[in-house]
Amino acid sequence: MENVLFDRIRKELEENDIVLFMKGTAAFPQCGFSALVVQVLSTLGVKFKDINVLEDNELREGIKEFTQWPTIPQLYIKGEFIGGCDITREMYETGELQTLLQDKGINIAA
Repeated sequence: MENVLFDRIRKELEENDIVLFMKGTAAFPQCGFSALVVQVLSTLGVKFKDINVLEDNELREGIKEFTQWPTIPQLYIKGEFIGGCDITREMYETGELQTLLQDKGINIAA
């Protein structure tokens, strides 16, 4: 069972440059931490795939196992796990996130 779920996660990461596993959706975040990451990505003007873990309890637990990271949201860029809300916010504030996106060939608005 675990392998099927991990394969599903890997497929999303392969097919989308930026993936955010979050509570709720980009349009309607269901927690403040998810909302903050959506806000950062939106400010940068990058397209991303939002995956609502609240719709799928198996995925909600499975993504934590996949990354060995205990919390949601989880941000991935080009298949690489970046982190959760605090890491994303800190990287954005220092400019590290913008540099990473550009290094990975993703255009940003800001």
